[in-house]
Parts: sequence; structure tokens; C-alpha cells
Amino acid sequence: MWAPSALEAATLRPTGGSLDVQNREARRHNYSYLQTADDVRSFVERGYLVPVPKYGSDYFLKEVSFPYARPEVKLFIERLSEQYRKSCGEKLVVTSLTRPKSRQPRNASQRSVHPTGMALDLRRPWGRTCRGWLEHTLVTLEAKGVLEATLERSPPHYHIALFPKAYSLYVERLRHAPVENTYMVMSGDTLWRIAQRHNTTIELVKRENGLRSSRIYPGQILQVPAGR
Repeated sequence: MWAPSALEAATLRPTGGSLDVQNREARRHNYSYLQTADDVRSFVERGYLVPVPKYGSDYFLKEVSFPYARPEVKLFIERLSEQYRKSCGEKLVVTSLTRPKSRQPRNASQRSVHPTGMALDLRRPWGRTCRGWLEHTLVTLEAKGVLEATLERSPPHYHIALFPKAYSLYVERLRHAPVENTYMVMSGDTLWRIAQRHNTTIELVKRENGLRSSRIYPGQILQVPAGR
């Protein structure tokens, strides 16, 4: 059975340095830390925050008091949830978005960037393989410098601070790059089935992932080039 590596688990641990990075990005974007619900409504009316529908094609909001976020955060949810559902077969669950300071929970840090609209929380999946896919993806995106992600324990969830400018540039580069999908191997999968499903070839999948044989295992993360 596949499990996240020790390096991945360590990367998602919350640290004081992580909060430093998040607040530095908020200042770099010149974001305001909203104090009240009225402030949130004002930012929505001015277009700084956008509504995030409760039910998306590949995600849903669970007990989110203020379903609004920076436009780039909404885009991130849509893109991540589409990939997550394609790999795991279930919807992504968003548990928090913008939160004004007056509505922060008791266990929240005073330095939280939720009041800026650049943060979101995701429920930790119950399934080990889906949890592994999500953690692997968050760690990969963190390494690319587009977000800061931490695993919080009470309750178990992922706190993500998205860096809007960096993420926008990242998405723009992807749109001009060859199409590639991240796929998590499920029980019963073969390279032939995966290649057929993505309209590509076994040879291209093996080359993209540095595979010397056709042996794969459930939970393995593959980069699958789309067919031309």
C-alpha cells in the first residue's frame, strides 16, 4: 500500500516560518486584513473578492460561513478539484475561505491570512490513497513557490495560503506548455489502460516517468502526457 514519504509529511507540518511567508506574501500583494462581515461584503461589492458556489462540478463547500475568495483562489479550487476527482473519484471538500478577524475560531492564529481572502482550508480525505495524492500535489505546488500548505490537526485539515501573483504566472505558463495530467494509479490499473484512457501510448508514459518496466502500483503518482 502506498503512503506519503517522510519528506512529504514533514513538509506539511505547520511552523512559525510558514506564517512568516504567508504574511510576507499578503503584504507584497498589499492585501487588507478584513475585520468584520461588513468588510467582506464591501470587498465583494468592489470585486476584490468573488463568490465561490457552494456546489461545484468537482468540489463542495462544507459549513463555509463566507463563500468568497480572491479570484485566483477560486481558480485554484476549480483546477485542483478537477484533477482530484479525476484521480480519486470523489469531490474535494472546502471547509473555509475568507474569514474576517471578528469571526476567527478560538484556535486560529492571530497571524492567520484568512482575513485577506488568499487562504482556504481543505478537509483531509479519509482514504489513504486520495490523501496521498492530495498531499503529494500540495507539496509539489509548494515547491514551485505558488502556495504554502500545512496539515492542521484540530480538526484534521489542510490550510493553504495561495500566492495569487505567482499562481497566475504558473497557470499562464501551463496554458502555453504541452498538456500533461497527474494521475494516481488505482487498483486494477495497467499502463495500457491508463495510456488508452488519456489517448497516449505506453512508451510516452514510461518515458515521462522514467519507468524501466510496465510495473505500477496503487497510489503511485504518474505524469501522463495527453495524446496529440
